[in-house]
Amino acid sequence: MRRPSCFALWLLSMVGLSLGGNHTMDSSSDLRDGDTLVSAEGRFKLGFFSAENSESRFLGIWYSTAPDTVVWVANRENPLNDSSGVLEFGDDGNVVLLDWSRTVFWSSNMSRTLRYPSLQILDSGNLVLGESSSLGSGDYSWQSFDYPSDTILAGLRVGWDLRAGFERFLTSWKSVDDPTPGEYTYRYDLKGLPQAVIEKGSVRKYRSGPWNGVC
Repeated sequence: MRRPSCFALWLLSMVGLSLGGNHTMDSSSDLRDGDTLVSAEGRFKLGFFSAENSESRFLGIWYSTAPDTVVWVANRENPLNDSSGVLEFGDDGNVVLLDWSRTVFWSSNMSRTLRYPSLQILDSGNLVLGESSSLGSGDYSWQSFDYPSDTILAGLRVGWDLRAGFERFLTSWKSVDDPTPGEYTYRYDLKGLPQAVIEKGSVRKYRSGPWNGVC
């Protein structure tokens, strides 16, 4: 029997990545430990994981081709103790992460109520939530890019939304084995001329200096 070419194997793997799971979840479905949402072109996955040398379970997003490279974690401050976690929609359209006892470990916690909610992972790595009829047009009620973990992806902005009074900033993992929030943050300081700063707790470790207008 003729063996498939390397190109054919690569093509099959890419098809498997793009068709190996849904990239959208609606109110009639949920996401359980062991399931994944896969972005349309297979670049990113949403699912449950444990860090190395840890039994705690987290809901996160990682590169499909590099599962160890986790770029976003939902329940960083409230890890699950077992594999009973399930992500589902609440009555108001929020997505909530529950365990077997129906204890809430994380929620999108938006104030807007959705009638026909839909959750989708994009090929940018952004997890977006909104009405199913308008999600494709970019009308998001909530998005993970507004709540970054420790990784900047293309299209993710760090800094202040002055109109909404909302800050996006990065927080380190506690260790390579523990994605709970660590001591270091990367953010923009708007006092005086804006500049990027890295802080360990309340102690400033680095500042970029104000931008001088030259790239």
